[in-house]
Amino acid sequence: MNSHPRRLIIGITGASGAIYGVRLLRLLQASDIETHLVMSRSAKITLTQEMDIGVAEVSALASVVHQVDNIGASISSGSFKTMGMVIAPCSMRSLAEIASGVTSSLMTRAADVVLKERRRLVLIVREAPLHLGHLRAMTAATEIGAIVYPPVPAFYARPTSLEQMVDHTLGRVLDLFDIDNSAVSRWGGLNSIKNGE
Repeated sequence: MNSHPRRLIIGITGASGAIYGVRLLRLLQASDIETHLVMSRSAKITLTQEMDIGVAEVSALASVVHQVDNIGASISSGSFKTMGMVIAPCSMRSLAEIASGVTSSLMTRAADVVLKERRRLVLIVREAPLHLGHLRAMTAATEIGAIVYPPVPAFYARPTSLEQMVDHTLGRVLDLFDIDNSAVSRWGGLNSIKNGE
């Protein structure tokens, strides 16, 4: 029997797309997952510009909140068992730090720990257009074990709202951790006919 709770680290950086991190926390509230939140200073600024929710309200969505400058936090050690980490959204600065292994905050230290422990790290990278430096950082992050997951909408699901597009992306991210969710509109095939019909 596993005596450790299922834990997932959620990072929110200052890239545009704070809605991804906030909505991910909300989706996980209905699960048995213990969420560990870390937000960058820039994320707190971006959050107030993009959403009608404050830092305190976002913090209340998580099981545990860690300050970005607390390098001694539990999530900075590989001995603290987690399922892995999702950075939603992930800024190019955070991506570059993770790809290089030169970390400057708890955000990127926790990501580095996840990689060294061979756990799953998903980076919802938000930037466009991309220059060669961005692409090389994505390649380097992938080569060391991260999953780069740009939030590209799936139009086959026929979304009718921004929330549906966000939920579909996050549902697919949760799939990567084998976390059951109903946020994804599952593809059933093109013009498929089931036997007996």
